[in-house]
Amino acid sequence: MHEHFAVHKLNREGLEKARQIAGSFDSLLSQLEQVCVESREFSLTKTKLEEAAFYAKKAMAIDLGNQEVE
Repeated sequence: MHEHFAVHKLNREGLEKARQIAGSFDSLLSQLEQVCVESREFSLTKTKLEEAAFYAKKAMAIDLGNQEVE
């Protein structure tokens, strides 16, 4: 399978890093909710944060050190 479409099974360290990434994005969103009003622009902000979190986790997951050895 082409590496762009591969599924990465994370090891314990990788799972912890994924949690850290998710926590960082969650914290940022919580801060933004305090200063932004609900609007089309804020909906786009949330969508783009979700997208960025996905790619950050993928960037972490492609490191072989974060994957289960099969």
